[in-house]
Amino acid sequence: MAKAAPLPWWRTVWPFRRRVRASSGGVTRFLVILLVVLALCAGGFLLMPTGRALIEDTRDKLGEATSVTPMSTEASASVPGHPAKNTTDGLSNRYWGAPATGASVTYTFREPFRLVAVIITNGASKEPQKYALQARALQMELQVTAQDGTTHKKELTLSDKPGDQTVATGYSDVQKVRLVLRSAVGLAPGRHLALAEVEFFQRS
Repeated sequence: MAKAAPLPWWRTVWPFRRRVRASSGGVTRFLVILLVVLALCAGGFLLMPTGRALIEDTRDKLGEATSVTPMSTEASASVPGHPAKNTTDGLSNRYWGAPATGASVTYTFREPFRLVAVIITNGASKEPQKYALQARALQMELQVTAQDGTTHKKELTLSDKPGDQTVATGYSDVQKVRLVLRSAVGLAPGRHLALAEVEFFQRS
């Protein structure tokens, strides 16, 4: 009786290590291979930045958002009587007054967090009769700084109307947020830029 030829190396690895008759166990082996390949593909996808971003975005949509208050608020410039801290006092009838476009306000947080949304109340007030008493910045640059120093930038375009305007974000480990005022409307001698309120929301 002729001696059987040695098994190739790949037949020594489970589930191929036993000698089988033709077509015996073929479906099982195929399913095992398919599951292994799918698991490897899924693992590779989750390790990619795109995969991680997709997971975080899904968690943002499924989770609840809670407000988070900055530890400190500082402006590059302010007109008298209208400091930057007015944007985080919870009152929409008081505002930060900036003398011109290019002015910025920086919010620093005590602990890093996942920033899922920013709500901006532009103008002097959310009340329609008071909203346009001062100029408004209809474009802003959002600069988000993470705990490791990484900075993300996003251009915001706001509607010229009173009330809250929500901006979806999605940044992790946020430590600082800076808003730079651009593209003013209603700016004239004796008037300044007004920003009533800025609210930040984290994933709970």
